[in-house]
Amino acid sequence: MSHYRGFHSGRRHTLLGLAGSAAGIALGPFTSLAQAAVQGGTVSPRHGGRLTVLVNPEPNALVNFATTAGAEQRISPKVTEGLLAYDFNVQPRAQLATAWSISPDGLQYTFKLREGVRWHDGQPFTSKDVAVSIGLLKQYHSRGRSTFANVLEVEAPDPHTALLKLSKPAPYLIYALAASESPIVPAHIYGSGNPLENPHNIDPIGTGPYRFKRWERGSHVVFVRNPDYWDAPKPYIDELIVRFINDPAARAVALETGELDLAGENPVPLLDIQRLQALPHLALETRGYSYNAAQTQLQFNLDNRYLAKQKVREAIAHSIDRQTILKSVWYGYGIVAPSPISPLLTQFYDPSVPTLPYDLAKAEQLLDEAGLPRQSNGFRFPLTIDFNPYDSTFARLAEYLRQTLRRVGIESTVRSQDFAAYVKRIYTDRDFDLDANFLGNTFDPTVGVQRLYWSRNFKKGVAFSNASHYDNPEVDRLLEAAAVENDPRTRVDYFKKFQQVVARDLPIVDLITLKQVTLYNKRVHNHTVTADGLGGNLADVFLA
Repeated sequence: MSHYRGFHSGRRHTLLGLAGSAAGIALGPFTSLAQAAVQGGTVSPRHGGRLTVLVNPEPNALVNFATTAGAEQRISPKVTEGLLAYDFNVQPRAQLATAWSISPDGLQYTFKLREGVRWHDGQPFTSKDVAVSIGLLKQYHSRGRSTFANVLEVEAPDPHTALLKLSKPAPYLIYALAASESPIVPAHIYGSGNPLENPHNIDPIGTGPYRFKRWERGSHVVFVRNPDYWDAPKPYIDELIVRFINDPAARAVALETGELDLAGENPVPLLDIQRLQALPHLALETRGYSYNAAQTQLQFNLDNRYLAKQKVREAIAHSIDRQTILKSVWYGYGIVAPSPISPLLTQFYDPSVPTLPYDLAKAEQLLDEAGLPRQSNGFRFPLTIDFNPYDSTFARLAEYLRQTLRRVGIESTVRSQDFAAYVKRIYTDRDFDLDANFLGNTFDPTVGVQRLYWSRNFKKGVAFSNASHYDNPEVDRLLEAAAVENDPRTRVDYFKKFQQVVARDLPIVDLITLKQVTLYNKRVHNHTVTADGLGGNLADVFLA
């Protein structure tokens, strides 16, 4: 076991190099993340004021141990923190853990926990909280099910030491411990009973810089400064308001008028971004998205009698023009991404993966060969297109898909619903045909990609899991081998073979990796200091 020591500068690598062996890492305390990025120039922090931040859509809960939904991932870290935070290169930094090490065989992770930390109700933070939290993530979190799959147990030899014992190596695990991905929740609150029905899911108790005050349904959540925060004198602001504004045009107006101070993930109509950036009180930030490559996709329900046919899926793929989608739907804010692994993860991405080109004649031919000729009304069969309402742009994507499928004789109906109804329809009721969605590749394919293709992750009621009901033993073997492989080259090879098989089977059509921006009022400083941007705890934020 490596001894604890300061940050090892020799292990610096970018987001694109995260597959390296973790054996023997020992990382420790660090200077403030805020020192790495101060928006608006050199300004000394000051206390006071109210900050208003956009989160879209309104969440179902304020704690994210059981979901990867974007709204929960943005809100929860203001209250519940992670063992680690990550700089813009996705390098680990201390949060609730102050030092950590990984055994050379990759089978034991040791975390020294921060002392003197208390939950918002006054109870002390201990290693028991870490053990309970990882158990919840392993059972209820759609990515955590694979992230922590190899964790046999979490030992708590003393209140400030947590030992993760693994059955097999997990070379990605050290990068999965941010609050937005793996929150630490209080054992005395979540140690018994059904965690999904815990009343503190909407009245959260954490260790973070802000305490929950109230939730005005349909409007906003109010958080107030935690005067007992372990990282004094932070936080600097007195009140944090999280606003829900469904209409993108209304968000643009709110930024213009100063009603909103911060808004991320392309919050306004894309054509408005340059106009708003030109206003004297607003600015644009492109950092804070390296923790999560947002991949847009068309997911097939393979239990549908038409979509179960390989030729039908291939025909639909041939009817889709990714360049048109990039230009007409996202106005160039993205890159064509035809493989399950985003091109942003260049170490893992395989550019040789065969992609079915845009070819309507070929699509028509395949549909005829599938025994689905045009009927007297000109259509072959009906399908329904659902879309993720998290981003209003997906309504335009669904409309494009409807139009292009009609050209090859597939009568498609676009169905819209609120976010909660959408999640229930896709992942619980499985009452869908085509799903226009986007999911984060995250920083590593085992964490962000495997969940969509791993047959063991088909579980009704688990959001953002294997919605297609895809089941291929060879894909399972490749993904499971990559998840425990410490040799970087061998691991990359597993992922490239996986991409080749999935491209042949086509359970999902991958479309575009999004380029995202944050708009902010220039009076706001230090809002983006970690790889997950506004998904961080905002402890460093202050108002000029």
